[in-house]
Amino acid sequence: MPARNIVLTLAVLAVATAPLAACGRHKAVKESEADRARAVKVVKVEARPIVGAVAADGVLLPREEIAVLPEVSGYRVARVLVDEGQWVKAGQPLVEIDRALITSQLEQQKALAAQAAVQADQAEAQAARVKDLDGQGVLSQEQLEQRRFQARAARATANAQAAAARDIETRAKKLTVTAPVSGLILERAVRPGDQTATGSAPWFRIAQDGEIELRAELSEQDLGHVRPGQHASVSLTNGATADGVVRVVSPQLSSQTKLGSVRIHLPVRADIRSGGYGRAQFGDAGADLLAVPETAIRYDADGASVMVVGANNRVKRVPVQTGSRGGGLVALTKGPPAGSLVIQSASAFLLDGDLVRPTLDAAK
Repeated sequence: MPARNIVLTLAVLAVATAPLAACGRHKAVKESEADRARAVKVVKVEARPIVGAVAADGVLLPREEIAVLPEVSGYRVARVLVDEGQWVKAGQPLVEIDRALITSQLEQQKALAAQAAVQADQAEAQAARVKDLDGQGVLSQEQLEQRRFQARAARATANAQAAAARDIETRAKKLTVTAPVSGLILERAVRPGDQTATGSAPWFRIAQDGEIELRAELSEQDLGHVRPGQHASVSLTNGATADGVVRVVSPQLSSQTKLGSVRIHLPVRADIRSGGYGRAQFGDAGADLLAVPETAIRYDADGASVMVVGANNRVKRVPVQTGSRGGGLVALTKGPPAGSLVIQSASAFLLDGDLVRPTLDAAK
């Protein structure tokens, strides 16, 4: 190769390698730990109302259940006028009892009462005739007293016979069994031809005014968050819901279960049936408890925990015990103290000692 070409080639190579040599003389910029810190959102552990945290299952029962039984014994049922599922009004006839037997008894007793009244009038007339004969010797004093005693005894007998007649008249009126209240007939247990007997099983069970309510059982702690007049949402087994109002909160707990009952008044609806089940959720039974969002709780083999951000912006895993839940919040019965900052999202992959750049999420 000519010398002139060799010189030109070396010159080109020198120009091409000059930038590379210059780059080699600059040192690489080192990234600090603070620069590598992950930006995260944090929330405070603070007292918050756990809305909807109190819930309980229960059974649907009539608010007032009325039992209807016969008031007379020994008579035959002639007609049953109503059936289960029917609405009745107070005083409406439910059952007609055969009147043949009691009618004859009443006629006989009225005759006996009339006879006794005549005998009493006769005895009183005889006593009146000897009224002024005391000490005159016409009749002995013993005879005079006897007539007076007979008159009083005859009148007492007449009064007793008249009372017996009135008793039969009263029982005759009871042969038409009527509804004591207005409401819905839940159960019928009488048939034509049955014999009446006092003390027997009820013929009818009536839900007064058709009102059915939920009786739920709650723990002592939850009872403290429920009050009369409080609203509750009741879920039925058919998937429907009903808005109820707490009517009664039990003043005592069961000695066996240590639970107290709450009765929730519900609207009168065809799908709310006595004997069914429901679940009540007390929407405004919010108790102020130390809580964090549900998203802040991490679950692993060691149990539930939260990642707490310390004063040096380094995270630390802290075990927790959870309590009531509601409205996207979880109460902490054991864990970091109030005011602690915890990572909002438990899904963030962080380890103990990691440095973070926290941002307080005020909305949480």
